[in-house]
Amino acid sequence: MQNPVYHSYVKLLAFDLLSLTQTPSSSSVSEPTFSRRGIPLSRAETLGTVTLRDHKPHKFLRFLIDDGTASVPCILWLNHMTSPYLARRRRPDDLRLIADSSARFAAEVRVGVVARVRGRIGCYNGKVQLTVSDVVVERDPNAEILHWLDCINLARNCYNVLPGPGPGPGPGPSSACKENQAE
Repeated sequence: MQNPVYHSYVKLLAFDLLSLTQTPSSSSVSEPTFSRRGIPLSRAETLGTVTLRDHKPHKFLRFLIDDGTASVPCILWLNHMTSPYLARRRRPDDLRLIADSSARFAAEVRVGVVARVRGRIGCYNGKVQLTVSDVVVERDPNAEILHWLDCINLARNCYNVLPGPGPGPGPGPSSACKENQAE
């Protein structure tokens, strides 16, 4: 059975995200994988207050998101137009769109704002971090508590009941998981 959450943005609280288990990659080319209770994950979403902002123009924006359980390190790359690696792999028009989006996200991330961050789970200096794909500044005062409730509900009814990588069919995701995956 294919893992239904591997390519999805899994909503996690910071302490859960930082406690993911890292499995070294089998080859030197691929990145390490991360798992929660034996379920491989590649992407995550978290929401919290920006507590630190380190901006290197045209290179990157590093920031921390604190949701009250822990602080998640995030990195937003801003070097799309100067990276020879990306220049070989993307069309110039695509690079311009990605660079513009990243610059817009960087302008929105300020210390003290509540932001929803989605990104690829990665590792830097042995610590879990999110490589940001998008940032949304939340204006709803209830966004944090609703995110907490979503995370708890999804952990109980979806992520904790997914079958592990071992043999046997195991239980499938509950209806609550299927409903939230559709969102």
